[in-house]
Amino acid sequence: MHLVQTMAYAGEKPWHGIGNRLSAGQSIEEWRRQSGMDWAIEESEVRYITGNNNVGVINAFPEQKVLYRSDTKAPLAVVSKRFKVVQPGEILEFYRDLTAGNGFELETAGVLREGKKFWALARTGQSVTLKGRDRVDGYLLLATACDGTLATTAQFTSVRVVCNNTLSIALGSNAGAIKVPHRSQFDADAVKRQLGITVSAWDGFVARMKALCEVQLAPDAVDDLLRRVLTYSTTESRDDVVNEQALASVRALYAGGGRGTMLASSRGTAWGVLNSVTEYVDHHRRARSDDHRREAAWFGAGAQLKQKAWDEVLSHVG
Repeated sequence: MHLVQTMAYAGEKPWHGIGNRLSAGQSIEEWRRQSGMDWAIEESEVRYITGNNNVGVINAFPEQKVLYRSDTKAPLAVVSKRFKVVQPGEILEFYRDLTAGNGFELETAGVLREGKKFWALARTGQSVTLKGRDRVDGYLLLATACDGTLATTAQFTSVRVVCNNTLSIALGSNAGAIKVPHRSQFDADAVKRQLGITVSAWDGFVARMKALCEVQLAPDAVDDLLRRVLTYSTTESRDDVVNEQALASVRALYAGGGRGTMLASSRGTAWGVLNSVTEYVDHHRRARSDDHRREAAWFGAGAQLKQKAWDEVLSHVG
């Protein structure tokens, strides 16, 4: 089952092979139409019926409201009356000036879970090639949800071209993302000011990637590192338990099964270890569908696992 309901993309076909393909340079309005984001979230008060013998009284529950789609009238969520809605159009509108004058190019946008979550991803124009052949491009992801599962989140992301692995780019103390909770009004200009939309975060990220390519790790060190990363908690044990199945998968990717593993930047290096984890999370980790895996890799447990791996490999940089 696909989580993605509608989607548009420019360039390479996306991970699940569905969506409307757009040529470069399309307008924000065209992206809205083709990505299925040309509707609005509307709201209504919650009502309930009391009584019996087929005689009911309709009552209001003023503390909460129902959110629903303007086009299909399908319900999306029941939320607090203080919940601030971010519209699908606002997510794409965020990129209007960035694509018009700052060198950004929209690459994917779409709707997940019947409209409960939606996102847009744009290439920033920043790129680096490590050790001559290993290209990594910079992106900016903006996503939100109206069912309370995700704050409106803007984050710089890198994509390693050889394997399409994604990794969040840390922004100082912001852990890679600017998050606007739904109790606050989403202010696109304020978020852009916070992000800086500058090369500074990217430059620091490039320096770290290059440093990781120079760190050679002995097999024992690799094994220890992966055992620290690939763990899960159980109710029976106070200590984290190593996920042996995941460990075997990542080891196999690192040993040569992964895409780009044998490039000079990766072979035997901390960068190679990191990409074995990110490839596992993005492409191989157990999930109900490719969409579920991608959602987790961007926003959920998969993203946390990649951040853990990033922190671990950076501890080996001098």
